Amino acid sequence: MKSTVDPQEIIGKPRVVAVVGASKNPEKDAYTVPEYLLAHGFTVIPINPTADAIHGVRVYPSLKDIPEEVARTVEVVDVFRPSEEFPEVARQVVAMKARAGKPLVFWGQLGLENEEAKGILSVAGIDYVMDSCMRTEHQRKGAR
Repeated sequence: MKSTVDPQEIIGKPRVVAVVGASKNPEKDAYTVPEYLLAHGFTVIPINPTADAIHGVRVYPSLKDIPEEVARTVEVVDVFRPSEEFPEVARQVVAMKARAGKPLVFWGQLGLENEEAKGILSVAGIDYVMDSCMRTEHQRKGAR
């Protein structure tokens, strides 16, 4: 199963999205997808250990570095990392939910899926969407 929740339900309204692996490189989807989300009313919290700001937004080095008051607002963690890194990111998402009560959804980008991460998230009661792009889903929703 690629998802425990319908991506269209998640994308239906602007949300607060932490983007793990957000990029400073305008050639990468990890740059253009957060840019698109910002332009469509989403609040984006970039996660990148080597940047200070992306799209004029403060960057945090990791999910655990997001202050609790900010972490409490995160509804979706959108992951732009190789699928081999998903289990570690999933563990960080579980820890974040334990301390802040959120996020609600782990989102793995198009072409990326990891069974171990799915297990970690399922045990913690966190929904996931794998092998799907938030921008594509948002555009699809707009086309209806």
